[in-house]
Amino acid sequence: MKQKVLVIGGVAGGATFASQLRKLDKEAEIIVLEKDGTMSFANCGMPYYIGGFIKKREHLIAATPEAFQEDRNIEVRIRHEVTAINRSQKTITIQDHIQDKQYDESYDILILSPGATPVIPDIKGLAHANCYTLRTFKDMLKIDEHIESQQYTSVCIVGGGFIGLEMAENLKARGLKVHLVQRSRHVLHPLDEDMVDPIRSELLQQGVNLYEDVTIAHIDKDGQTLHLTNNKTIRADFLLLAVGVKPNRQLAEKADLKIGTTGGVKVNEFMQTSDSCIYALGDVVEILDKITGDPKRVPLAWVTHRQAFIAASHATGNPIPFKGALGTAVCKVFSITAAMLGLNEKTLQEKAIDYKTVEHESKQHAGYYPGAETFKLKVHYSNQDGKILGAQAVGKDGIDKRMDIIATAIAGGLSILDLQEIEIAYAPPYSAPKDPVNMIGYKALNK
Repeated sequence: MKQKVLVIGGVAGGATFASQLRKLDKEAEIIVLEKDGTMSFANCGMPYYIGGFIKKREHLIAATPEAFQEDRNIEVRIRHEVTAINRSQKTITIQDHIQDKQYDESYDILILSPGATPVIPDIKGLAHANCYTLRTFKDMLKIDEHIESQQYTSVCIVGGGFIGLEMAENLKARGLKVHLVQRSRHVLHPLDEDMVDPIRSELLQQGVNLYEDVTIAHIDKDGQTLHLTNNKTIRADFLLLAVGVKPNRQLAEKADLKIGTTGGVKVNEFMQTSDSCIYALGDVVEILDKITGDPKRVPLAWVTHRQAFIAASHATGNPIPFKGALGTAVCKVFSITAAMLGLNEKTLQEKAIDYKTVEHESKQHAGYYPGAETFKLKVHYSNQDGKILGAQAVGKDGIDKRMDIIATAIAGGLSILDLQEIEIAYAPPYSAPKDPVNMIGYKALNK
């Protein structure tokens, strides 16, 4: 029987689900509803467009509504906002912002992929300042345009996570004076504190004014004078708020779907909500930590794409479980790269997990080959059975490669000692006869 599938939200979650479902089901009626004007774009590339590394905005458009219709027989309705889910009738209420009308649409299966919204910090006088967030394609265009039209020359980035650090690099490349304010003791808080020094040094060397363990106390009425909690004062033409995101769970709450302890929509291993006809995926959901099995939220692209495949497979009768997430991530900070997965020291200690740590510092490839730079790799593992609990790496290059190897090792159930046995490709420009990953395994053997 032909199914009618409605998808709320595009971008990585909804658009990927719709495409995957079409591959698996050639007959289903699929309608994607997107409240904004752009339904499928590479949001991870937005900082690099603002920095000028990506020259044309069109290069970030993954697909257009017209292409979805013509190539995949998927209908896309942009500027259509879903305002309610009527579970008993199996309908949703939609506000058509183009024609300014409201209507209902029925469904057999409903997909919730509304994403997340930037958190706005509680700062006295924030309303006086020129404030921006970077979450949507429209946000990107607005920042890009205003830097030129308002002749901005300086910025204060509030938040030193992935977006904050990427934007520090790209706004410097744009020629702006950059202040970076981080509330916690160090930027990129998923890293252990001892791993952050190269990142901190790189930021300072590149001319970023870095303020850690501090926040903005208040902003003067001129909107540009910012008073920090350490009694320092800085001036900036505008603020970029990058302190995190919160799931857009309002529709789910109104529909009385279960919400998890972390604030995300609760789903099972097949991405079904507490209503079996409604799936949820992406930044809005709560999933399980692959190491501990505890609830967590992981607003990362790989996780969303995998969830889209899982949901589409299950909806077409092929139940493949989602096994949780490690939170594998990588971040470029000028010439430095940092990557991480699993649990850091703080989390391990908070959860009272018995662990040991192995560190290895070397060059990322043969020291005699040009371009050799310091490379640091750190792995936490169980003191009981050698299970890998978390890993971090910081250096110039080869960082993503090592993190990917360890992520694969965890997926394959390998222990810290098994890292010795992984046969890693070697040539002087790329590695060493015993790669840093191998060295972690050998050092663990000594422990």
